[in-house]
Amino acid sequence: MSTAQAPDAASGRSALARAFHALERGFDRVFGPGANPLRQLGALGFWFFWIVTVSGVYIYAFFDTSIVGAYQSLEALAREQRYAGGIMRSLHRYASDAFVIVMALHLVRELAYGRFRGFRWFSWLSGVPLVWLAIACGIGGYWLVWDQLAQFIGIATTEWFSALPGFEVSMVRNFLDAGTLSDRFFSLLVFLHIGLPLLLLLGMWIHIQRITRARTQPDAWLGWATLGVLVILSLAKPALSQAPVDLSIEPARIGLDWFYLFAYPGIYRLSPGAMWFILGGSTLLLCVLPWLDAKPRPAVARVDPANCNGCGRCLADCPYEAVLLQPREGARSRFKLAVVLPDLCAGCGVCAGACPSSTPFRSVDALATGIDMPQLSVGDLRGRMERAVGRLAGHARVVVFGCDRGAPVHGLEEASVAAFSLPCIGMLPPSFIEYALRGGADGIMVVGCADGDCEFRCGAEWIRQRIDGAREPHLRTSVPRERVIMLWPYHDEGGSLEAALAGFRMQLRSTMAAAGHAPKRRQGETTHA
Repeated sequence: MSTAQAPDAASGRSALARAFHALERGFDRVFGPGANPLRQLGALGFWFFWIVTVSGVYIYAFFDTSIVGAYQSLEALAREQRYAGGIMRSLHRYASDAFVIVMALHLVRELAYGRFRGFRWFSWLSGVPLVWLAIACGIGGYWLVWDQLAQFIGIATTEWFSALPGFEVSMVRNFLDAGTLSDRFFSLLVFLHIGLPLLLLLGMWIHIQRITRARTQPDAWLGWATLGVLVILSLAKPALSQAPVDLSIEPARIGLDWFYLFAYPGIYRLSPGAMWFILGGSTLLLCVLPWLDAKPRPAVARVDPANCNGCGRCLADCPYEAVLLQPREGARSRFKLAVVLPDLCAGCGVCAGACPSSTPFRSVDALATGIDMPQLSVGDLRGRMERAVGRLAGHARVVVFGCDRGAPVHGLEEASVAAFSLPCIGMLPPSFIEYALRGGADGIMVVGCADGDCEFRCGAEWIRQRIDGAREPHLRTSVPRERVIMLWPYHDEGGSLEAALAGFRMQLRSTMAAAGHAPKRRQGETTHA
């Protein structure tokens, strides 16, 4: 009775993906899905960026951009303004470290879940340069402090670049001879330390351009909690300068910030050329990874001009901005037609679930919609569902709608249960719920993905809003809400669905018994589990 099933999402995941998912679930139990930091790494990155920016503006107001005054102005800021300037300087340091941490975790998470292939190549590729822009921003910031760590960075950086064609070893002398240094050098550093973050922000904006409703702010509780932790850390362990620059000696013992300066020990442990090879090769590998590990592209959504009225719901609901509206050829500009961009389409079918023509109540033999999926059309789903519901027997007959990427539902089928798995639960038009109830089902079970676990970002949220009447197309209010249950399990919790289904069927029997009649073909409606 079910549609073609995709392999169990859990069994198809790598060991790294399973480990990361187990960690996420552990954090869910501690923080709750809505405030889980591992599910909001990108948003936390933006949050820490703005903390770094605000604190940096404050520091710059008191910073002396000269060789003599740079170190002294920062020391005065930290020691004479302990509860203002000192906190701001420490916030600037620790929020910068936090930015690198969430950036690295975000990269590992997307890599673990395979979210770099196919239509996601642009987001992945545009994110790779951001890593080095962030590192460059941090290195420039440490250079401005002009302590012995800055002296080491200056020497090590020029020796590192001297391994490249066009750079000479003699450049190192500029950081060893006081006679070659001037205040212009600090003006250049300040210019870079302002310009590079602006480029980083521009890159972050480009990075999210192919994502609809990209989340750039974390949950309010999580955001303020992380800020509070950074403030407490700033008070407990203030960020201070190391010993001032002494150009007559070469720094011997310094404390490194390993988040930003992890590559510098390798320059001397290995060689400058070796570090270029390692880091350059790793960066190149990340850039070409979407094509090295390419998998077959999912089928792209197709638009039927005869059934598309240009309403724009598919455009509003597409998670990846793969749909746009264009004027119809030969018609006035006010008449629009949906157009699918194949390179951006994820093959999720969310657009088909949003289309107003995707209603099974249309009295046509072959149901055609304005936008549909070739691998499983809305018309095919209607035909399969009609045949399956017609074969249901016994009491408390249930139709289950699930997701190929979520908890598997095909194992729930029996004489009184029919199960259908869609590319994404967001592909389900709400009218199919009413249609199945009118066709003879006593209840409907909608199985989406857990909060933050949807492979296509918005599918679970959109179907929840549609059933609740908060989003078009919505389930009609005439449908009794007690006839529909919505569940949001993790993808590896297929076993829990059996218990939920048994409980739901027991509830249906009680409801029908209280109504004083046997099960029959009827209208139905929805409630939350």
